[in-house]
Amino acid sequence: MASYPTGFNRAIIVATAISAAIMELIDTTIVNVALNEMAGALGATIEDIAWVVTSYAIANVIIIPMTSFLAEYFGRKNYYLTSIIIFTIASYFCGQATSLWELVVWRFVQGVGGGALLSTSQSIIFDAFPPEKRGIASGIFAMGIILGPTFGPVLGGVIVENYHWSNIFLVNIPVGILAAILTILFIAKKEGEGTRKHLITIDYLGIILLMVGVGSLQFVLEKGESEDWFDSRLITSLSLLAAVGMIGFIWRELTTSHPVVDLRVMGKGTLGVTTIFSFVAGIGLFTAMFVYPVMVQRINGYTPTMTGLSLLWPTLIGVFMMPIVGRRLSAGASPLPFIITGICLMIAFGFYGGTFNADASQWQFFPAHMLRVLGISLLQLPLTNQAVAGLTPKEYPNAIAINNMIRQLGGAFGVALANNFVAIRYAQHRSDLVSNLYPGNPLLTERLNAMGGATMRAYRMLELAVDKQAYMLSYLDTFRIVGVFFLLILPLVVMLRQKKKKSAEEIAAAAAAMAEAH
Repeated sequence: MASYPTGFNRAIIVATAISAAIMELIDTTIVNVALNEMAGALGATIEDIAWVVTSYAIANVIIIPMTSFLAEYFGRKNYYLTSIIIFTIASYFCGQATSLWELVVWRFVQGVGGGALLSTSQSIIFDAFPPEKRGIASGIFAMGIILGPTFGPVLGGVIVENYHWSNIFLVNIPVGILAAILTILFIAKKEGEGTRKHLITIDYLGIILLMVGVGSLQFVLEKGESEDWFDSRLITSLSLLAAVGMIGFIWRELTTSHPVVDLRVMGKGTLGVTTIFSFVAGIGLFTAMFVYPVMVQRINGYTPTMTGLSLLWPTLIGVFMMPIVGRRLSAGASPLPFIITGICLMIAFGFYGGTFNADASQWQFFPAHMLRVLGISLLQLPLTNQAVAGLTPKEYPNAIAINNMIRQLGGAFGVALANNFVAIRYAQHRSDLVSNLYPGNPLLTERLNAMGGATMRAYRMLELAVDKQAYMLSYLDTFRIVGVFFLLILPLVVMLRQKKKKSAEEIAAAAAAMAEAH
C-alpha cells in the first residue's frame, strides 16, 4: 500500500514545488514591463529586445515535450533539482548581462531550466496526496499558476521603476537556492526512479533536428523583415535549414522505435486539430502580453508600475474562472462550449483592443483586458481536455506535452509576427499621415501656429507626433490581427469531437497526465 507524506512534510513539499513553479511563471511575465528599459540600457531596438522573450519561449518549446523522457531517464528528483539549479544560475547571469545577445543566450539557458519546473512541480504536488484528495492538489496548483503570471508584471514594474532592471532576474536567486535546498531535503525519489537508464534509448537525432528546426525558423521569423526576407542569403539558408530540421524531425519521430516526442499520437482522437487551436491560443496570449506593455510605455507614457497594475486587476478574474472551468470539466462537461466562447471573446478582444488612442487611461483598457483574460481562461483547460479526447490514458502525457509545445511555439511565432507586422504597418501609416501634411492644409497651419510658427523646432515636434501616431496605429493593428487569427479558426470547431463523459478512472488518469505534462 502506497504511503503519502502528511503534516509538516507535506506542507514543505507543496511549498517547495509551488515556489519553484511560481518563480518560473513570474519570470515569463515580469520581463514584459521591462523591455523598454532593457532596450535603452543595452542599446537595442524594441524589435531586437523581443529576443529576450522569444529565446526563453524557444527553449521551452524544445524542452517541454522532452520533460517526461528526461525525468524518466535521469530520475524525477535529479532532473527537477538540476532544472532549479540551471534556472537559478542562468538568472544570475541574465542580471549580469552587459549586451543584448549575452542576455538572450542566458535567457535561453534559463528557459531550458524553467521548462521542467511547471510540469514537474505539479506532478510532485500530485504525488504528495492520496487519490481521494488529489482534487485539493489540483486546486492548490491552479492557484499558483494563476497568481504567478498575475503578479509578475506588477513586481517587474516596481523593481524597474525603483531599482535597476537586472533585479527582475536577481530576485530569482534566493528563491531558487531555497527551492534547491528544500528539494534535496524533502522531495523523495519515486520507487525505481532513475534506475532504468540502461533500458532507455536516447533519440539524439530527434533532439538535434528539433533544435535546428525550431531555432532556424524563429530566427527567420524574427529577422526576416529587417533582412529583406529572401533577398538575404542568410534568411534563405536558414529557411532551408528550418524546413530540413522540421521535416526531418517529423520523419524521425514517426519512424524511430524510441522517439523523444511520439508524434504518432497526433493521428489519434482530435489532438491534431486541437493543436491548431492551441497554436492560435499561444499567439493570442504571448502577442498581447508583448505588445501591450511596449505600446503603453512608448506611446501612452505609462510607467512600468502603471503598466503592471493595469494588467493586474483584469487578470485576477482568471483566479476565479480557472477553478470553475476545471470543476465543470471534471464533472464531465463538454469542452466545446468553453472553447467556442473563449474564441469569440478573443475575437472581441482583438477588434475592440484596436480602437484605442494615445490618451487612453488604465481603466479604458480594462474592458479589453477583461475580454482577453476571460477568453484565455476559457481556452486553456478545455483545450488540454480536448487534446486527450479519444486517446487512452497511457497516451495522455505525450498528447498534453505536444499540445503545450505547440502553444509555446505559437507564442514565439506571435511575438515574431508582432515585430514584423508593426514594422510593416508603421511604414504604411507614416506614409499615409505624411501625405496629409501639404502646404495650405488649414489643420497643418493651425498645428504649426500652436507650436510657435513654421520653425525647425515646430517641424521636429510635428515629426515626432507623426511617428508616435504611426506606431500607435501599428500596435492597434497587431491586436486586430490577433482577432483575425481567432476568427479564422472559429469554423474549425466543427472538427472537434464532442467529448464523451469519462469514467472516474479515466478522469483520474487524465488529471495525473496533466500533472506530468502540463
